[in-house]
Amino acid sequence: MTESLPAAFAATLTASEPPSGWIAPLAALWWLAREASGPASAAWERAHRLVQDAGGPDAAWVHAHLHRVEGDDGNARYWYARAGRPVPNSTLAEERTALVAALWAPS
Repeated sequence: MTESLPAAFAATLTASEPPSGWIAPLAALWWLAREASGPASAAWERAHRLVQDAGGPDAAWVHAHLHRVEGDDGNARYWYARAGRPVPNSTLAEERTALVAALWAPS
């Protein structure tokens, strides 16, 4: 699922943790992208904790995406509304790429 992510973001996935200083929503997406190399539920839980404790529309958007990944459409709709965004018609991978592109600011 990392094929469509920005190459510089995907290159960070070899580390054991997201780069320090990243905003919580981007770090949450990093954990979610790492899912393939570790326990899926553990990665999802880490990502969820990050955005659950963060405020703002970007965190709400990632939170919505996480609940969409989980299959909890009702909860996802709530968080999309909090983010001020429509529920997407795209695939999860397409939405994740859009999220990373919107939040990515390489240092």
